[in-house]
Amino acid sequence: MRSLHGGARRLATLRPLPALDRFAPRHLGPREAEMPQMLAAVGVSSVDELIRTTVPQKILLSRPLRLGKYSHGLGEAEALAELRAIASKNVVARSFLGMGYHDCKTPAVILRNVLENPGWYTQYTPYQPEVAQGRLECLMTFQTMVMDFTGFELCNASLLDESTAAAEAMTMIHGELRAKRPQFFVDSRVHPQTLAVVQTRASGMGVEVVTGDYSSFEFTEKVSGCLLQYPATDGAVLDYTDFAAKAHANGSKVVAAADLLALTLLAPPAAWGADICVGSAQRLGVPLGFGGPHAGFLATSDNLARKMPGRIIGMSIDAYGKPAYRMAMQTREQHIRRDKATSNICTAQALLANVSALYCMYHGPEGLKSIATHCHTSAALLLQGLVKLGCTPSAAPFFDTISVAPPAGLSVDAAIAAGHAHGVNMRKLSSTHLGLSCDETTSAADLEAVWRAFSPSADLPFSADELTATPPPLPPRVVRTSSFLTHPIFNTYHSEHQMLRYIFKLAQKDISLVHCMIPLGSCTMKLNATAEMIPITWETINRIHPFAPPEQTRGYAELIASLEDILCEITGFAGMSLQPNSGATGEYAGLRSIRAYQAAQGEGHRDVCLIPVSAHGTNPASAAMCGMRIVAIGCDAEGNVDMADLKAKAEKHKDKLSALMVTYPSTHGVFEETIVDICDLIHANGGQVYMDGANMNAQVGLCGPGYFGADVCHLNLHKTFCIPHGGGGPGVGPIGVAAHLKPFLPNHPVVPTGGEQSFGPVAGAPWGSASILPISWMYCIMLGADGLRRATETAILNANYMAARLRGHYKVLFTGKAGTCAHEFILDLREFKASAGVTEADVAKRLADYNFHAPTMSWPVAGTIMIEPTESEDKAELDRFCDALISIRAEIAEIEKGLMSQEDNPLKNAPHTASVVTAEKWDHPYSRAKAVFPMPGLRSAKFWPTVSRLNDTYGDRNLVCACPPMELLMEKEDAEEIAT
Repeated sequence: MRSLHGGARRLATLRPLPALDRFAPRHLGPREAEMPQMLAAVGVSSVDELIRTTVPQKILLSRPLRLGKYSHGLGEAEALAELRAIASKNVVARSFLGMGYHDCKTPAVILRNVLENPGWYTQYTPYQPEVAQGRLECLMTFQTMVMDFTGFELCNASLLDESTAAAEAMTMIHGELRAKRPQFFVDSRVHPQTLAVVQTRASGMGVEVVTGDYSSFEFTEKVSGCLLQYPATDGAVLDYTDFAAKAHANGSKVVAAADLLALTLLAPPAAWGADICVGSAQRLGVPLGFGGPHAGFLATSDNLARKMPGRIIGMSIDAYGKPAYRMAMQTREQHIRRDKATSNICTAQALLANVSALYCMYHGPEGLKSIATHCHTSAALLLQGLVKLGCTPSAAPFFDTISVAPPAGLSVDAAIAAGHAHGVNMRKLSSTHLGLSCDETTSAADLEAVWRAFSPSADLPFSADELTATPPPLPPRVVRTSSFLTHPIFNTYHSEHQMLRYIFKLAQKDISLVHCMIPLGSCTMKLNATAEMIPITWETINRIHPFAPPEQTRGYAELIASLEDILCEITGFAGMSLQPNSGATGEYAGLRSIRAYQAAQGEGHRDVCLIPVSAHGTNPASAAMCGMRIVAIGCDAEGNVDMADLKAKAEKHKDKLSALMVTYPSTHGVFEETIVDICDLIHANGGQVYMDGANMNAQVGLCGPGYFGADVCHLNLHKTFCIPHGGGGPGVGPIGVAAHLKPFLPNHPVVPTGGEQSFGPVAGAPWGSASILPISWMYCIMLGADGLRRATETAILNANYMAARLRGHYKVLFTGKAGTCAHEFILDLREFKASAGVTEADVAKRLADYNFHAPTMSWPVAGTIMIEPTESEDKAELDRFCDALISIRAEIAEIEKGLMSQEDNPLKNAPHTASVVTAEKWDHPYSRAKAVFPMPGLRSAKFWPTVSRLNDTYGDRNLVCACPPMELLMEKEDAEEIAT
């Protein structure tokens, strides 16, 4: 157990700012004058008393956090200046590196009104479809776009990146064939980072990855499937038709990792025999961002629908028969299957998928073909100039990437160095060949800069204007002949005015943090301060290629090291990896680090993972992906880990015990008093303690997992550290580890990082979603040590204040020994099903009529709602939400007393749309005003859901995952006519 007086690496000190410039008062909701009333409601005299009675004394830090020169917190302007100075150390060179990452042009109308718009980036995952129709429509468009490009009937609403999408495809195939076919073939022309991530996933599943040249590979009955790059990593456009036929004859499946922009000119993978297509939508309008976040995708045929990982957007109808979008099949995330899951996918990249979908709408099919043609002809022009300068080209046809050997007397390394001197980055394919990729932004000046690197004289013997290059013909069987993006959605919004209005039309259908608090338990929907968000669109942040040479990324190196130091100090850990680009990926990486450490100690046989039954579903799913055997641990009547059951099972499995996965504070929102004893018990039986950091917002500055005994913990930067949720992603899930696990942190095959005994990479980019790390860094340095602690204290105060106000109306299910909760609490609604026929879903839908997003439903206990207010919400908003729930309780009481029908009441019919309450016919036993204006104040600021309650059963039975015909979505004047 690490000393409570320990600390991470030291930083220099800086004098404190005047109080006028402090950020904390801007971030924290409650005002000082409101504190006494809130504390009195809780029954304590001070915040200090609340903390001392809520957090076990045994784990409380006895000193402030040590954040060096940032300990006192910087003002917004000073923090932005500090970050700008750091980012200025990055060099924005012209990138010809390719490898699945390309510079692009984000249309200004999308940049300003989506990427920079809190109405888009502060939305939550669309679990409540009635208040999420805008982003659901856009995500459906993303799916349609990918399906059109790839030729498949089904696509998910984005994955984390291309590399992990490839690993998911391999997992799908292996899950179907299991032990009968333990080998998976990866062609040698697949991007190296994708190969490495696939190998990482395969090793945890017991799958053998075989590599080689597809053209000479001989299938055996052991091979379950294969992965091909289309176009190949060296740029070659290859005809895989015959190879796919051989694979199918062998009973093997084919995965194509494809470039979507190339598919405007190349035949869709489904046409030449692929069974699954994966890739990244990054070059469709999403900045490079030093590797992420970028929307991955996975498309396949209908017969693999139930095996597909991630979220799928589909269609259903609402209570009046109106078509509406929803997450299809109620799959949402496969981790609901817990240890039986085939994937642990939780976070998607919804915001980035929406950007790519809007980009394709804005350009349309003809515009996209023009962009693709520009890339294609730029590459041909580049090649012609290089040949004139003595380079030897590869014979293979290409799309946007060429492969050349430098002129005699010029080595590959010397050519790359010369390129750097002229401001361009080229890729070393081998000791004899270079790779150069063109993109949407490639200009004649860029091509000439490359040529100068190969020119023996200072003056080029020719210019780009003097050359006219015609690309070599593509293989006939892989030339696209089919149409794509024919739906009107891709052929309507081509002017900025049209696109602007469409973007805002969608945003107006969705509840986000610009409307109200989103009180989701375990999800920490807190303020994403504008000052934190501004840097993500700086050129020195978002136009850096993830594989740029280190001398061009010194700013990122400094930022990453600083954030790692801060997070190590907060958590009490010795090492940190920022590579995992979701919380679930962090879980997986943490468990793989544990298993790698144990294998290095000669204890690779340790494979038992103990997991409390209250754990988030990703916990057992992640453990299963690591090849671990899950043993469930019970919880007692107070919701705590059953210590007797834990002790018995830890001792029973001590010879094979690998780890315990525990959430702290508990999933039930309680600081368990036995957490140190739990850690000591696991260590005594030879295991390691993995802490799920989903509830870290209750720990920062007060205690830390590394300080009180955990060995590894993932952090949700999109929760505790203020990266916005983006309608379902991006997320970042870094892991902190104790000193003995540092050598086993994730590494990378292209850019050296991670531990020297690493189990492998878990993301395509070395530092995952690097471009959004500045958000968390800004949050930490602006709050400083005192502000971070106060944020945690305020989150705990806000939760306890709300629980105190609601306790007389609802049953608060779990509390600590002093009757307090941590940063969240659970309300038990189960009694109302018997007394009034009201379920937690009815309460959730009714909250939309009160201008609120619902809390977390039926987790971790069925029939409940879990509420987390965060520290950012002010007392007025807390009271407004409490008043809404109290009003709903009164409505339930009317049903209980027989004053309102159990079948026809405001809760059962919620949410009420404008079209419903303005219809000529109204035959409910309550007024229209009671339906939509149940409380004062709603008339002046009303959020109107655009659809009534969705019919989930209908949606499950009628899978529609592509954009429906426009006429199906036309508004009808009469709701009854829609139903008919």
